[in-house]
Amino acid sequence: MELLISKHALEQAREKGISVNEIKETIQNGSKSLQDGKILSNYRHIRVVFKKIANKFFVITVMIRRNEK
Repeated sequence: MELLISKHALEQAREKGISVNEIKETIQNGSKSLQDGKILSNYRHIRVVFKKIANKFFVITVMIRRNEK
């Protein structure tokens, strides 16, 4: 899996203590939904927003999921 991670996403991941491996796991194993042409993937406590371009995954942002009701 080839990841391209935006500067913003990398900063957010570092601030929140999320590793590149956790980002990959979230993209591979998370539940997916579409929003404005982007893919949202939720897995464990992490949400990753990305776009798939050819065989690459461009990570736009990374965040900690809030408790959703």
